[in-house]
Amino acid sequence: MSNNNILSQGKEVLEIEAEAISQLIKHLNENFVAAVELLYNCKGRTIVIGMGKPGIIAKKLSATLASTGTPSFFLHSAEAAHGDLGMATNNDVAVILSNSGETEEIIKILPSIKKLGLKIISLTGNLDSTLAQNSDIVLNTKVEKEACKLGLSPTASTTAMLAMGDALAVVLLQKRGFKREDYAFFHPGGVLGKRLLLKAEDIMRQNEANPLVKESELVKDVLLKITQARAGAASVVDDKGILIGIFTDGDLRRHLKANINLLEMKVNEVMTKSPTVINKDKLVAECLKIFEQKKIDEIPVVDENNRLIGLLDIQDVLKSGVA
Repeated sequence: MSNNNILSQGKEVLEIEAEAISQLIKHLNENFVAAVELLYNCKGRTIVIGMGKPGIIAKKLSATLASTGTPSFFLHSAEAAHGDLGMATNNDVAVILSNSGETEEIIKILPSIKKLGLKIISLTGNLDSTLAQNSDIVLNTKVEKEACKLGLSPTASTTAMLAMGDALAVVLLQKRGFKREDYAFFHPGGVLGKRLLLKAEDIMRQNEANPLVKESELVKDVLLKITQARAGAASVVDDKGILIGIFTDGDLRRHLKANINLLEMKVNEVMTKSPTVINKDKLVAECLKIFEQKKIDEIPVVDENNRLIGLLDIQDVLKSGVA
């Protein structure tokens, strides 16, 4: 097969699958609305059931639903027939995926699902199938042809199921008023979760790791405290503990040439006065923007009275994984 043939075949597959999704738009009707309403009002979980390739799509749909505010789990139809159906309750809704609607493992468990009292939403390409006839709501995912030249491997049909499932999940999350913060709550380990949940107080340096010095202290003593704390700066406070400045590595370098006796000078003579500060509830992602805009490496964390409570270092922000 030549390179041109490879590209041509690849484009044809994408065109067939794109057409399969496009045709779904024509299939959307009041059944889709009913399906959304049923899932929205479900008091239990959405149990997504499938077998084979549609089963893989079912897993993805269940995962998408669960992460966007609709409690859900995937149930393998074969395992369901061997005891796992016991995980279902009559408060749940079953969403079943089968292109033919005649998948043996699914047909076997339909009587039990109905006896348990679950409502059934089916995604199928066969509206006359056993599955469709036993469903409360049928979503038509019929495709004209598979992208596989042999017409055997589920390709366009599973793509259609995937797209229909995404449509359900996205409309549901919008109906629930699901927000970015809600998504982050379910994804605390992901970058988005960290950006929306991680606050300055979670990673700021405190106690011994947060060098705090009086304005009258000598630079040489301040440098010693910075070194002992393995920090990049020291926060300078007055006698009442109010932050009045910060002494950084940049301040040291800027004054080193001009002042031969720099080490014997008081820190308030060479510090950066009225530095940029943040409160403990500031999102770390927002702090990162401040670091970038101000071109600084440390930001003091203060309370509502401008009293120092911590120090945020750019290195700690980068290690947090929000970037």
